[in-house]
Amino acid sequence: MKYIPIVMLLLLAACKTPDVVTQAVVEPRENKVEITKPKNIVLLIGDGMGLSQISAGNYDNDNQTALEGFPVVGIHKCHSSSKLVTDSAAAATSFACGVKTFNGAIGVRADSTPVQTILEELEERGFSTGLVATSTIVHATPASFIAHNEYRKNYEAIALDFLETEVDYFVGGGKKYFDRREDERDLIAELKARDYTVEDYLTDFKDCELPASGNFAYFSADKDPLPYDQGRDYLVDASKAGLSFLDNHGDQGMFLMIEGSQIDWGGHANTPSYVLTEFYEFDIVIQEVLDWAKEDGETLVIVTADHETGGLSIRETSTMDSLDIEFISTHHTATMIPVFAYGPGSDLFSGIYENTAIYDKMRQALQLD
Repeated sequence: MKYIPIVMLLLLAACKTPDVVTQAVVEPRENKVEITKPKNIVLLIGDGMGLSQISAGNYDNDNQTALEGFPVVGIHKCHSSSKLVTDSAAAATSFACGVKTFNGAIGVRADSTPVQTILEELEERGFSTGLVATSTIVHATPASFIAHNEYRKNYEAIALDFLETEVDYFVGGGKKYFDRREDERDLIAELKARDYTVEDYLTDFKDCELPASGNFAYFSADKDPLPYDQGRDYLVDASKAGLSFLDNHGDQGMFLMIEGSQIDWGGHANTPSYVLTEFYEFDIVIQEVLDWAKEDGETLVIVTADHETGGLSIRETSTMDSLDIEFISTHHTATMIPVFAYGPGSDLFSGIYENTAIYDKMRQALQLD
C-alpha cells in the first residue's frame, strides 16, 4: 500500500492532539450575567398561581399565555419561617422585605420586629409607587408592601399605615376600613387632606379623572371586590392607568405592584371556572404591562406567585377542548413557584432560589446601596 487514505490521515491527526481536544471540551466557561439598571420595576403577583394554574389557564385560552413573552424563567422556594406551606402574608413579606417570617405576619421579621419594605425604601429615594389589587387594599399581599403588623387580619391597623407611607397610587377594595372604623377616624378625609384624590365604586373606574398633581386612590368595593365573572372589571384599566400615572409622577423611576388576588380564592373554593376566569383577566394585565415595558425600554417586569392554592391537577381525561380539573386541598401547597422576568436586569431572575431573593434581585437590579 503506497499511500494512506485521507480519512486515515485525519484520524491520525486527531489522535496526535489529545491534549488540545480535551482542553477544548473541559475548559470552564464564564457564566456572565448582564446587569443593566432599569428605571422602573413592575411586580405582578398572581395569588395562588402555581404552575398547574398557569398550565390550566394556558390550555383554556387556546394554548397561549402572555407569559410566553418572557425570556427569563426561574423558580422560587415559597416556604415561610414557620412552615413549608406559606400563607400570602409571609410570602409577600419575603418579596417586599427580603426576610422569611411566620405565617400571618405583615412586614415584620420572624421575631416580630418591623422591617422596611422595598416600596417604602423606594418612596424615600424619590420613586413614585403604587399598589393595585383585586382584593381589599389592606389584604395580605398589598399590605405587606406598606404595613407592619403581626397579624394580617388587623385590617384597621393596617389601613393606618397608608398614612405613614405616601404611596402615590393605590386601587383595591376595603373602603370600610378607612371611613367606618372603631376609632371613628375618617382616613379618607385624612388622605384628601394630604393631597390625595379619592374615588370609590360609586364611580366606574373608567370614568375617573386622575389628577395632574398629587396622589390618587380608588376604593373598588366597600369590602371584598366581586369576582371577575360577576362583574368586576377594573384591574386591566387600573393597571394601565397606574403605569401612565406613576411614569408621569416623577423622574426618578417607579415601583408598581399588581396582584391578581382572586386566583387564590378560586383555588380555596375548588372551583375550576373561578380559577380560570381570574387567570384570564390577570393574563390580559400581564400582556398590557409587557407591551408597555417593551415600548418603554427601561422597565423590569417580574411575574410570580406567592404560593400555589388547592393542589390543582389536570386529569388524564382532559383535552384541549375540555379540561378535567381536580383539587387535593382547599388550602395552599408547598410546591415551588415559577418566576418570569423581562427587561433590564431580568437575567438576575433565572435559576432556583428562596422567595426572599426576589427582593434582593430587585435591589440588585436597581443597584441600590
